[in-house]
Amino acid sequence: MNYADFYRRSIDAPEQFWDDEAALIDWNTPYTQVLDYSHPPFAKWFVGGQTNLCHNAVDRWCATQGDKPALIAISTETNTERTYSFNELRAEVERCAAMMLALGVGRGDRVLIYMPMIAEAAFAMLACARIGAVHSVVFGGFAANSLASRIDDAKPVLVVSADAGSRNGKAIPYKPLLDEAIALASAKPAHVLLVDRGLAAMSRVDGRDVDYATLRAGHLDARVPVTWLESNEPSYILYTSGTTGKPKGVQRDVGGYAVALASSMKYNFCAKAGETFFATSDIGWVVGHSYIVYGPLIAGMATIMYEGLPICPDPGIWWSIVAKHQVTRMFSAPTAIRVLRKQPPEFMRRHDLSSLRALYLAGEPLDETTSQWIADELGVPIIDNYWQTETGWPILSIAKGVEDVPTRLGSPGVAMYGYQVKLLNESTGAECGPNEKGVVVIEGPLPPGCMQTVYGDDQRFVDTYWSTFDGRTVYSTFDWGVRDADGYYFILGRTDDVINVAGHRLGTREIEESISSHPNVSEVAVVGVADKIRTQQAVAFAIVKDASRIATEEGRSALEREIMGVVDRQLGPVARPSRVYFVPTLPKTRSGKLLRRSIQAICEGRSAGDLTAIEDPASLQQIQRALEN
Repeated sequence: MNYADFYRRSIDAPEQFWDDEAALIDWNTPYTQVLDYSHPPFAKWFVGGQTNLCHNAVDRWCATQGDKPALIAISTETNTERTYSFNELRAEVERCAAMMLALGVGRGDRVLIYMPMIAEAAFAMLACARIGAVHSVVFGGFAANSLASRIDDAKPVLVVSADAGSRNGKAIPYKPLLDEAIALASAKPAHVLLVDRGLAAMSRVDGRDVDYATLRAGHLDARVPVTWLESNEPSYILYTSGTTGKPKGVQRDVGGYAVALASSMKYNFCAKAGETFFATSDIGWVVGHSYIVYGPLIAGMATIMYEGLPICPDPGIWWSIVAKHQVTRMFSAPTAIRVLRKQPPEFMRRHDLSSLRALYLAGEPLDETTSQWIADELGVPIIDNYWQTETGWPILSIAKGVEDVPTRLGSPGVAMYGYQVKLLNESTGAECGPNEKGVVVIEGPLPPGCMQTVYGDDQRFVDTYWSTFDGRTVYSTFDWGVRDADGYYFILGRTDDVINVAGHRLGTREIEESISSHPNVSEVAVVGVADKIRTQQAVAFAIVKDASRIATEEGRSALEREIMGVVDRQLGPVARPSRVYFVPTLPKTRSGKLLRRSIQAICEGRSAGDLTAIEDPASLQQIQRALEN
């Protein structure tokens, strides 16, 4: 099938296109209207149809492959591993659903899930979907103040949590953070359901806190029928990372999301029922929702939930999982691959990776060096993809399940079916031509699976995403991009990560790309720092490949001059950073995103903000020390 024709049909005849795709899932009641876009920018998909995410992910597979693996829960933190068949997964989900019903959870009620990467977290998400409750997963270990703001926004009747998570063998107690958050919140949940892993002592609040194992024991034979939901009822709320002030909850539907995931598993990830999918993310992020819990199961695949680091107990742990469970499709982030690239190659090469068909990477731009290295090592296609919490599935990628077109280094790919992607000039709103820089936008309506609204605040949805360009109903991604003559897009960075240097607007990503081309730079972060004369100045923090080059002050100065010369030649003197500092690590979230805002704050002498999700707190101290030296 020709992808260009496939894509064109999704844009020119969206109702016919998505009517066909809706056959990929089960419907209890047929929909009466494919698309209702009578109130832009709000789109309703498969109006009147009744379906259920849990049914499509679990129940419908029990008849044909009930004894095959569905959920493989692995923790190298606790040295445990358990495989649940589809039948066993359904039984656990029904038990969890019965527990929720016993605690007063009903259709439309919110359940906040604050959990480590353990099987019970997936049970809780699927149980909510089963009974029509709306789950809101908050990354385990998130700070109390931030957690409290999400509790107040979602107003959950139940919180599902655990005594602790674990990272690199160190327990991270959740219960004290949760207790503090509930104390701070105005909206008090009636109950807290707690999984006791035996990792940290917990104090219990009488009448509120309930032990998971004890309650489960009373519902071992529970049978909880699926609650059929109208396609546009909410399925979950996921708060976007980096929000300030009032949280911004991305609200997603049921039917459109199920169809979009089924389609993306078929066309983007070439899924086959009975095979195994391994996404290395966390359920606290959108990748964990779409491609750990729901997407692979909807496609009839086994899905792996992994608690642990990519290099512990050794740098071959992920590859041993691929080999043991015959993983065919793997989804990770460029940061993780860069970490693995620093490890001895024998850790990868000692495992039989012949089952693997492709590696998908997302979450940040994929540099050419990392892409080429992992492609050479694995001998499989490396497929980049670009999307957002708000969209739920890829905006840009290569749909090899439609046509095996080539990838292009540095590009996440072409516009995916259903997304009418355009580049608009920031000042005029005019469409950009090939190789002209613009803001990446999507013409409404958004395709199935994308956010319905900001939870509880329709006006904020309109004001935040749809009001960037006067007179045009377009969704702004807030990312700069360019498109080449063949339709491949290249993402240059956030429009709100723009540096204004003496009236010149420069994207941090552009400067980072330039600095990264220096042969001794392995990674770099560029931020804009306030300057009284030039408005802002660019400041760079780089990790070098050969540390001996910066062993002396003279060496550091020489390398800094070289890097500045590279930027001068590639982008011009206006883009040259005022300083290049050398650091051993860069501060990132656990999902691999650079904390540019925190770096900028330190440079400007401000508080670095909420650092709960930071991977390595010491990295910020290294930024501070570099500035002082």
